[in-house]
Amino acid sequence: MEVRKPHIKSIPYEEFKDNDTLQNIANELNDGGVNVVLGSLDQMINWGRSNSLWSLTFGTSCCGIEFMAVGCARYDFSRFGFEVTRNSARQADLIMCAGTITNKMAPVFKRLYDEMAEPKYVVAVGGCTISGGPFKKSYNVVRGIDEIVPVDVYIPGCPPRPEAILYGMMQLQRKVKVEKFFGGANHKMNREEREESMKLGGLHGIGNENFSAAKIGAKQPIIVEASPNKEDVEALGKELDALKQEGEAYEVNKSQTTGAAAQQSEQAPNNK
Repeated sequence: MEVRKPHIKSIPYEEFKDNDTLQNIANELNDGGVNVVLGSLDQMINWGRSNSLWSLTFGTSCCGIEFMAVGCARYDFSRFGFEVTRNSARQADLIMCAGTITNKMAPVFKRLYDEMAEPKYVVAVGGCTISGGPFKKSYNVVRGIDEIVPVDVYIPGCPPRPEAILYGMMQLQRKVKVEKFFGGANHKMNREEREESMKLGGLHGIGNENFSAAKIGAKQPIIVEASPNKEDVEALGKELDALKQEGEAYEVNKSQTTGAAAQQSEQAPNNK
């Protein structure tokens, strides 16, 4: 997407490109009691999308009971913004397929997926959904829904516990947050991309979504192997503390270096 030179009345363009200057302006506003957050439009949109994932109600077997348990008060996935489930595919962001998919149900499942608007996601819950489970050798069961639709997150188990479903949804949140909302179907091609699109085929070139897929490649699914235990959470906390200490040390060194450089620049004219 082409970004033209912005015109901001109160900020020169040179200062607008300088992150430190923008951060200083935000700090001054924060000190005055104004709530200001700096970020990109992609980050803001993906923050909202990742915390309001609406799931299509699609429980075909016993894993559907676990999905119901996640929505009850003991686990309460409304803390993450997942509590809105829709009966219409056109209003849903994802299909959480919880249960066995038979050959008779497969065309209906595919039709529901096709009716969903982009961007859309698929979460495979349970062994039956992922590989057919105990019915894998049965003549009437699909051996994994990835034969029908692309899957973003796999949550194994028979059935998986509610904690595993929550963890899988958190991984989907991470996947949504790093996406480029203004890429894919909403991406406006610049001149170079349009010429490359024309070379790849078609009378008017390939579509935006296919062009992005040709550059990025196929999406890799996330496989949830186990729910995080207490030791994993504590180890993650230690890593975050270490990163915080490194950031504080970097800021201290940066301020000391800036101060020393300022003193040298002040002493230079006096020496002359």
